[in-house]
Amino acid sequence: KTDKKCDIRENPKKGVFINNLSEVVVDTVEKIEAVLERGLLGRTVAATKMNAESSRSHSIFTIVIEMSNIEEGTGREVLRAGKLNLTDLAGSERQKKTGASGDTLKEGTKINLSLTSLGNVIQALTEAREHVPYRDSKLTRLLQDSLGEPLSLLYVWILYPLTSVTHCCVCCVDCVQVATQRP
Repeated sequence: KTDKKCDIRENPKKGVFINNLSEVVVDTVEKIEAVLERGLLGRTVAATKMNAESSRSHSIFTIVIEMSNIEEGTGREVLRAGKLNLTDLAGSERQKKTGASGDTLKEGTKINLSLTSLGNVIQALTEAREHVPYRDSKLTRLLQDSLGEPLSLLYVWILYPLTSVTHCCVCCVDCVQVATQRP
């Protein structure tokens, strides 16, 4: 965790980024796992009526893979790069069911607003609208280059078999159905 303010910034070379976060250069899978574990230690959780360890924020772990090789014939070095965002979204919450209050309630409200913004972005992309509201939340702003064209998305949804969260599970499935209908 950090006490530093983490504002979203943008510049022509770096694109969209968060100020005051660490960038770590790694060269093995084990080192990537160690950085991921360190990041997970900073996650905030709180107990609610529905979940003893409810995530109080979304988490984005970005892996930038760079590769260089020498082009045959020209001898010129060619750099290729790809970006992978591993995103763990906190679940939507209903205050009545979670019993959240104080800071936990405020966090739940922000989670719900950002999930709504993500849904609006996915809907705008699906309908090929001229304006896509990426700037409506920090989440969609950070994921803008991953949500826009061209892209490959893999959705992994963890759905709970509890009848008390059936509505949330149905909403997740609906979201995936809408997102996969993109032109």
